[in-house]
Amino acid sequence: MYVPHFNAVHDREVVRAFVREVASAELVTVGADGTPLATLLPILWDDDGGEGGGTVVAHMARANQHWRTIAPGSRALALVAGPQAYVSPAWYASKAEHGRVVPTWNYSAVHLSGTVTVRDDPEWVRRAVTALTERHEGPRDQPWMVTDAPEAYVDKQLRAIVGIEMSVDRVEAKAKLSQNRSEADRTGVVAGLRREGHQREALVADAMDRGGSAGG
Repeated sequence: MYVPHFNAVHDREVVRAFVREVASAELVTVGADGTPLATLLPILWDDDGGEGGGTVVAHMARANQHWRTIAPGSRALALVAGPQAYVSPAWYASKAEHGRVVPTWNYSAVHLSGTVTVRDDPEWVRRAVTALTERHEGPRDQPWMVTDAPEAYVDKQLRAIVGIEMSVDRVEAKAKLSQNRSEADRTGVVAGLRREGHQREALVADAMDRGGSAGG
């Protein structure tokens, strides 16, 4: 990922929070024939708070032929995308000063690279599904649990998926949020985004108000 220095996010806690909030990624791999394949998956990223890349856990439908093209230990890229929005040059204060402005696109993203392996062991898949469920159900007043469903039904559903495990060895984080513009230009962009009246523009404006952080 191309990351100019003023867009780089180095704070690992911020990166963790961003991935946890988005909670999904496009898993990209390349098959033996050289064709790239991508599938959007709910993910958990556990890096144990250390300096290493940690592990991404996910699952994929068995009917999805993507997983059959993944050789054990092959390279993969998990693309975690945050809110994004078009930025009009009309919003820049500097437009009135000299007119030397052009459109751009603001966004936040984290790329997790590493080696990926398909896990077709029922107990591994059950643990992965349980962990993903607990992640999303945990904050609820009455969280649903995998054990709430009949055992035979759960077993049948688990047979319809395979596990995905990626050992991460590279983490890249980028927040392209007009950090290279003047304060007046940034203020104009935030105001313009909020005037658009849509959620994604408002979320990008929120990120800019936080000071150009990718975190949620």
